[in-house]
Amino acid sequence: MGKVGILVILSVLIESVHCQWKHTQVSEFGSDLGMKIFNQVVNSNPTENTIISPHGITSVLGMLQLGAGARTRQQLNNALKYNSYGIYKKIKKIHKSLTESRNQDIVTIANGLFAPSDFAMEQSFLRKLQVLYQAAVRNVHYENPVEAASAINLWTRNQTRGMITNLISPSMLSETTRLVVVNALFFKGLWKSRFLPENTRNRDFYAADGNVYQVPMMSQKATFSFGMAITPTNVKYYILELPYHGGTISMFVVIPEEYNTPLSIITPHLDIQSIHGWKRIMREKKLDIALPKFTAEAEIDLEQPLSALGITDMFDRTKANFGKICRSGELYVSQVLQKAKIEVNEDGTKASAATAAVMMVKSLRIIPSFVVNRPFIYIIWHNPSGTILFIGQVSKP
Repeated sequence: MGKVGILVILSVLIESVHCQWKHTQVSEFGSDLGMKIFNQVVNSNPTENTIISPHGITSVLGMLQLGAGARTRQQLNNALKYNSYGIYKKIKKIHKSLTESRNQDIVTIANGLFAPSDFAMEQSFLRKLQVLYQAAVRNVHYENPVEAASAINLWTRNQTRGMITNLISPSMLSETTRLVVVNALFFKGLWKSRFLPENTRNRDFYAADGNVYQVPMMSQKATFSFGMAITPTNVKYYILELPYHGGTISMFVVIPEEYNTPLSIITPHLDIQSIHGWKRIMREKKLDIALPKFTAEAEIDLEQPLSALGITDMFDRTKANFGKICRSGELYVSQVLQKAKIEVNEDGTKASAATAAVMMVKSLRIIPSFVVNRPFIYIIWHNPSGTILFIGQVSKP
């Protein structure tokens, strides 16, 4: 199928706590934020493929939240739906459960801070990042943007096992850069019921652009959890759950019942409660399924989607407040970006995402039969915690 750009969203997971939403798990706050960003992105390009990681976004925002004050912090609190130290400690426990070595599905999470050696950050901020996010400071020299970008990219490439390269370009950096905050995530899972390579053959895919493409489609006959849901606007769609070998993570495939129904009709109605609803209506059924074999990757500038959700002050040189990071140097966020990639084949899924926030000194001006043969959405879900690891959209090959 060649490279397909897809939207992937990854969220934080956590055990149930009483927060702003009484019965919602903290992990699901991040997932819901990711769903909203997903909608922002696909609404601007409804027929294109996109990919993001909610967990990466919420991790970077969470680290910035620890260093923010006044209205900047309040905007982050409103978006994340949490702001207490106790909840952060629960997030830490969830990260530990996700990345345990005994897990059969592999999930690794890493956080890094990149700053000049002479940039004095508040020790309380650094201690919290170390305890809650296991984030260590690595020294770079931003007066040499090429060297600094290379150091950040090498760390990111290593943490994502080579999937994400060139996250930061030298043009994003300058001598006024003070801090780059990075989250890197890697996932690898084998299908519980694998596809046999000899059953993969080219079949028609009816793309969102109106064309029909020949793409490699994997197929198998097995028993899967399957069901039909309906949006509040009475649009019907199918849901298929493809579990991974470890037993705790699954991919959900969402596809409209009718060939001519665009994904944009369904996407606005997808949220965490939708997935809980699917779990209640889905039933085990013997199916002959066909799924495209694909690779997808994309890079997204997150300033516009985050601003649309009310996170604006941190991008404004006159309004940003990050006094808890550094008292002597006033900072603002010049850019938040994410690169993500997923590979789906007969054996399983490999996916990774890297998210970065670049922070500058704001006193200086900077320029900154169930056949998936038509557009579909997929969601990779951690069942015990109710966490969305990835959500994606495939619109065309």
